[in-house]
This record gives sequence, structure tokens and C-alpha cells, in this order.
Amino acid sequence: MPVAAAYPAPHRPPEKKPRVDVVDVDDSEPESGGVGRPGLVAVGSGVRVPGEVVIEVLRRLAPRAVAASAAVSRGWRDCARRVWWGAEELRLRAAGVSTIGTLLPRCPALSRLVLRMESDVDATMLACLAFSCPNMQSLEISMADSAVNRMTGDELTRFISEKKSLTVLKVDRCSGLGFLNINSTSLSTLWLSDLSSITKYVINCPNLSELSLIFSQQDNDSTDLISMMDSLGRTCLNLRKLHISSIHLCNEAVFALGSANLRGLCMLSLLLGKKITDAAVASIVRSFTSLELLDLSGSCITDNGLGMISKAFPDTLTRLLLAMCPNITSCGVQVAAVQLPLLQLMDCGKSLCANVQPEAPRSYFGDLNGGIRFCSKLQVTRKQQPTYQKLIIKHANLKKLSLWGCSAIDALYVNCPELSDLNLNSCINLNPERLLLQCPSLKDVHVTGCRDMLIGAIRNQVLNEFAAGEPRMPCKRLADGSKRVQVPQFMPESAV
Repeated sequence: MPVAAAYPAPHRPPEKKPRVDVVDVDDSEPESGGVGRPGLVAVGSGVRVPGEVVIEVLRRLAPRAVAASAAVSRGWRDCARRVWWGAEELRLRAAGVSTIGTLLPRCPALSRLVLRMESDVDATMLACLAFSCPNMQSLEISMADSAVNRMTGDELTRFISEKKSLTVLKVDRCSGLGFLNINSTSLSTLWLSDLSSITKYVINCPNLSELSLIFSQQDNDSTDLISMMDSLGRTCLNLRKLHISSIHLCNEAVFALGSANLRGLCMLSLLLGKKITDAAVASIVRSFTSLELLDLSGSCITDNGLGMISKAFPDTLTRLLLAMCPNITSCGVQVAAVQLPLLQLMDCGKSLCANVQPEAPRSYFGDLNGGIRFCSKLQVTRKQQPTYQKLIIKHANLKKLSLWGCSAIDALYVNCPELSDLNLNSCINLNPERLLLQCPSLKDVHVTGCRDMLIGAIRNQVLNEFAAGEPRMPCKRLADGSKRVQVPQFMPESAV
């Protein structure tokens, strides 16, 4: 006859901040009430365990499972209540305001909320969040493909003004805001994406340290970026990280940013600014002396601008991103690698590209049944010179190098002892016989779109120590479709 066994309470580890990772929500969970200290909980076959053990298990489950567990018994229901009661961080995929209104009141300690909305976001949703989470410190809202963010500028202003403890706010698809009027003494991080035609811009946040504004890529966007940049120096004096993405970024906007007196800025990203040239780079190096990250991807700077960057930040810059900058060459990239000894990440993707343009249509005469017929030749493409470039990267600290889409590179020499990630996706003209990789720490080589001969050459170089005794290792295709050449771990030889 089975005997009910009671296990002694195990030694409890140091208390951790509770967190519930939410995938889905089942609104059928019973109503929560007071939370008492759980005793022994039956788990089946007459076995009982301390309630703390059940709680630790439930904290690692999706809320659908937590909700289902509440219907097992009174002991399980008490454990489920304690999970909700003690949760400080919640990641929720919600289908509507009813789901949020049902779940959040069960979490009085909640301070960090990450929402993935599958329905529209509007004033009702914001009011529900403001009421249900009085102690909220961090809020992130992203939208599913079918969801629409209907939040207006007035509603966002009201929400932020009511949440005195809010320090982090990240909201996706903010195309309907119309204007920004944000006043907060607690806000330290603000991310807004898909902005469009902002008619008024006021961000008065003296403690703001990180600002990310991503504008939609529309030609009719009427946002005055120059005035916006100029105002940052008056209202966000402690800004350290700035990310602006807009196809309307220009030199004048960068000049205004330079005059904003943001001396503490250490990370600057200005993306998709086709009107940004070396003049803007000159303003950046004059205004900011301690940049650790600089991202000018999508700009039209040249090797001269790259040289200014290299001379200005040799003691601070660790990440340099210059993807889709068609006016830089391999010479400028090599100089930057030499003059920036602390560099750990360099992205030159789609910058060193072979020039390809349609050839003008030509005509010829052809015979048809003994007669002469005027025919038009189909358009063909031809590569304009100079097409190919040689790139030599020798660096002691570089860990990640991205050359994706650099079709102009036909010869590559990389000598980086710390390099662990090399992206060569779509380097279609790279000659396998002119490739040399001396990177003992290399773990991932991305080779999507490369020729088989090049992939074989890479494999032979990174696996040369194992070629004799190990079978050829296949390329691993990841979930995103990219292929990586697998590099085995180099184990130290055991002492004899």
C-alpha cells in the first residue's frame, strides 16, 4: 500500500528577481485572492513536495500552463497565485485589452512589461496599462503584422505624465502620433519607431540617456529634423546614446546636433542619410570627443571622412558601422583598421560594391530570307571599372567583421587573432585563390550566396588542422537561411 511521503524542504538558493516569460494567456484562470505561505503540495501518486518547489517550477512555464495548474487543487492554485503575485517582469503575447485587464491585476509587483500585441493599440489599452500597473518602470510594445498602433500624440503624452516611475519606454509603429510632447523627470530610455511627419517636437527629459527615433522611409515625411536636433541640447543634456534613422537626414541636421552641446554622447547612429557627407563627419569629430560607437550606414561619406573618424577616436571607438556607404573604398577601410586599435566590430556591408549598370542598347543588321532587317539588340549589363578591390585587415582586437554584399572584393587577407565572426555573404567575386584567413579564434563564417569553390577554400583554411583526421564538416543552414561554416573547438593538448 503506498504511503504518502513528505520530502523535507530543500535548501533555498539566494532569492532571485521573479520573472514570467509569457507566450499566451488563458483567461479561464480562477480569480486570485490573498496569497499565503504554501505548505506541502500533492504532485501525484501520494507524493507531496514543498510549495516553494512547485512555485519555482511554475515560474518557468508559460502562463497557459500556470493557469491550468490552478485548477488542479487548492494547493496548486495557491502556488499559481504566488507566481503572479511575485512576478516583477512579464513577457506577454496578448490578443486584446481584455487579456491584459484580466492578467495584470494579479501581478501587483509588476515593474517590467514586454507586450507583443496581436490587436490594435489605442487609448483604452493605454488606460488599462496605466491603471493595472501603478509601479511600472519599463514598458515595451511591439506589434504583430496584423495589428495597428492607433496611439495619438495626446494619448502618449497623457500616459507618460501619469507614470511618474516610468524609466524605459519602447513603442513600435508610431505613425499616428502626429507630434511629440514628452515631459518626464524619470524617463531614461525612449524608443519610437515608424514615425512620420512630426509637426511638433518637445522631449523635455533631463535624465534621458538613450533616445532612438526611427522614421518611416517615405518621401513625403515633413518632419523638421534640423529643429529636432537643435532642441536636444536644451532639453536632454544627459543624452549618451542617440539613434536616428531617416532618409531625410542631411548635413544641416548633423550641424544642428553638433551645436546642441551634447558633450557626453558616446554612441551615435545616423542611418539612411544619403545627404550626409564628409562635412557632417567634420562636425561630428569636432563636437563629440568620446564616441565608442559610430554608425553612419547609408550615408555618402568618402575615405576622407573615414580618415577623420580614424584620427579623432583612436582611444575610444570600439564599433564602427558603415554599411551601404558606396563612396568608401578598401583603402579607407584598411586605414581605419590600422588607426583604430580598440575596434571590436566593423561593418562595411554593401559598401565595397562592383559598379554594374545597363549598357546602352545597340543595333545591328541581320539577314532574313535574303533581305536586310533592322534589329534591336537586347540590353545587357557590363561592369564598369574599377570593379575589383583588394582588402587587407590586420587587427589585434577585432572580433566581428562584416563584409556582406561586398561584390567589389576579389582578394581578402584577414589576420585577426581575436576574430570570432566573419560575414562574407554575397561576396560573389571573391577569388578563392586570393583568400587568406589567419584567425585562430574564428567560430562563424557566413557564406550565403558565395560560390562553392569559395566555401571550400574557407573550409580548408579554418579546418586545416582537422582535414587529415576528420571528415569534411557540412555547412549549417540556420533558421534565417544563412549558412555558416562550422569551426570545431580547438582544445588545448593535455599535459603528458
